[in-house]
Amino acid sequence: MTDVRDRGQLKRVFIRTYGCQMNVYDSDRMADILRPLGYGLADTPEHADLVLLNTCHIREHASEKVYSELGRLRDAKRERRAAGRDLTIAVAGCVAQAEGEEIVRRQPAVDIVVGPQSYHRLPELLAEAERKSALGRAGKRLPGAGVLDTDFPPESKFDHLPTPGGVRSGSAFLSIQEGCDKFCTFCVVPYTRGAEYSRPVAAVLAEARALVAAGAIEITLLGQNVNAYHGEADDGSRWSLAALIGRLAEIDGVARIRYTTSHPRDMDEALVEAHRHIPQLMPYLHLPVQSGSDRILEAMNRRHGRDLFLRLVDRLRSVRPDLALSSDFIVGFPGESDVDFDDTMKLVEQVGFASAFSFKYSRRPGTPAAMLPDQVPEPVKAARLSALQSLLAEQALAFNASKVGSVVPVLFAEAGRKPGQLIGKTPWLQSVHAEGPVRLSGRITDVRLVEAHANSLAGEVVTAAYEAAA
Repeated sequence: MTDVRDRGQLKRVFIRTYGCQMNVYDSDRMADILRPLGYGLADTPEHADLVLLNTCHIREHASEKVYSELGRLRDAKRERRAAGRDLTIAVAGCVAQAEGEEIVRRQPAVDIVVGPQSYHRLPELLAEAERKSALGRAGKRLPGAGVLDTDFPPESKFDHLPTPGGVRSGSAFLSIQEGCDKFCTFCVVPYTRGAEYSRPVAAVLAEARALVAAGAIEITLLGQNVNAYHGEADDGSRWSLAALIGRLAEIDGVARIRYTTSHPRDMDEALVEAHRHIPQLMPYLHLPVQSGSDRILEAMNRRHGRDLFLRLVDRLRSVRPDLALSSDFIVGFPGESDVDFDDTMKLVEQVGFASAFSFKYSRRPGTPAAMLPDQVPEPVKAARLSALQSLLAEQALAFNASKVGSVVPVLFAEAGRKPGQLIGKTPWLQSVHAEGPVRLSGRITDVRLVEAHANSLAGEVVTAAYEAAA
């Protein structure tokens, strides 16, 4: 994040984002909300007047990291107050939604707790927190978490958000759908993000145009179940994700379109065909399967089986042979046997994934799976995860190696660790590092891929690209 106090901002906010791209989008929008209040972005908590933790509740370890961070911020707040200054601490996101009262109890140094559907109210919440903080200072005590807003408001937060304020080097997230009605037995999303909601078509298109005007050439559409999108158009009709992508592709300046995260049950034929007919739609799809065992999929309430997923993969590859697939896997779900895990390994071997996210099952309070019998012992889960990740890593490296020697378009987005180095993404979402002038950042540039690594590729910017950038 860039410190912009010198550009007329009076205060600074440091936003730490945990979890998924949805949270990255929400963090950017919270920064947009705070900007008219005089807040610029700080690079570190030490330079901030307000620290905002935008949290994720998907895994137990993620929520515990939040409490650990809050302990450090509590100590910093005490030091600030001893020096006659103050620090406002806010917790947003899914941990705030699920554990708001627990946060207040465990860490009274927190001033604001706000759920993911209410953060548009940050200006009012900050004003209320400041009032209570002033009372706390007058009483010579550390102010407590007096402002808690974890309601699901009747109106959509999107109706109250300002126009996006900036774009990071050509790529932007655009949230079009929130919540989920699938109720997988391991998942907290229906409880922390609520029921499925699709933004109106006109609102999505307006935000997309604003992002393009701000410099975006790649737009990633976001949703907890993004391919369940069914936004209402001005004429009262309902648009599918495929229809929306087709319309976005017509916006001048949109060179790349992506979407995540998908559910296999909602991959309709129109969306499959979009991968054939829309050149801006990138040849990459994140399609979570979670397990290769029908028995475990049923226990997870995934509403699809192994065969449906494999048929869908075959259909997608028939329309886009170069499609790169990514997925999510959970090992050690309650009752998972060696045979069930072997089914997952066989599915991975059959499909071949370019990348994947894999985790040990983690109990989440309030979810049906947390109460299931036959919880798998931790050593068994660890061994299975190690075996699965080893196979997935082999496949990822093989996919990267298959691109070596080819010249591909790369969207450079940021500086690398070494001087003169740029980092970018291929159409298949592979990370590429290459030497190049900073003026290539935010542009799509032809790059020859010369070396494959486990999580990235080394490349060389071709001469023509240098000349075009001069």
